[in-house]
Amino acid sequence: MTNDPNLIVATLIVIFFAIGLHEYAHCKVADMAGDPTPGIYGRVTLNLTKHFEPLGTLMIIITSLSGIGIGWGRPAPMDPRKMNNPRWDFFAAVIAGPLSNLAQAIIFGAALRFAPVDPIGKIALSPFVYMLLFQGVTINLALCLFNLFPLGPLDGHWLLGLLMPEKPRHYWYKFNAQVGTIALIVLVIGSQLMSSRGGPDILGMIIITPLSALFKMITGRPF
Repeated sequence: MTNDPNLIVATLIVIFFAIGLHEYAHCKVADMAGDPTPGIYGRVTLNLTKHFEPLGTLMIIITSLSGIGIGWGRPAPMDPRKMNNPRWDFFAAVIAGPLSNLAQAIIFGAALRFAPVDPIGKIALSPFVYMLLFQGVTINLALCLFNLFPLGPLDGHWLLGLLMPEKPRHYWYKFNAQVGTIALIVLVIGSQLMSSRGGPDILGMIIITPLSALFKMITGRPF
């Protein structure tokens, strides 16, 4: 794990907005769809401290400083039964989280793409600003892709379930409610341990290919 203060501070700033705005987006879209639940729990707020979950936040800090950041925030309280169009409004509220991270990655990436360069083509930014922009793209893309992974409690398992017929959806959600979180933690920690011992980072390998392609598309630079 790095001890570079520029990287540490930049990473913490990016994580604060990446997770906070991700969860806020879930709650805001659900609220707009007629579900009062996020508001009842005080989650339709830009006070981003309300949207953090200790284990997921710790996970993303550790993984961001040692590789690609993966983690999660405090689950958004939503009740699709109270939405105007329960199935597709819930789909919109769920996917709003990953899309918020993609939007943040694009903003940071645009700043990196159009950053000033010196006569030899090297980016002319202070180390801190460069780290902030680089981590802003990388962490947000990683969070977007990681949260689309179809395993509870991540957004991807809800999205996949909503595309299923009713009966398979019921069993899919039941499976994730029972073992999804445990399986996810085992996968994340197992991948990190294998990687630290010279083995393959399985989860990282799944994420790195699309992340690299998106990074180059957004910034115009190789990852």
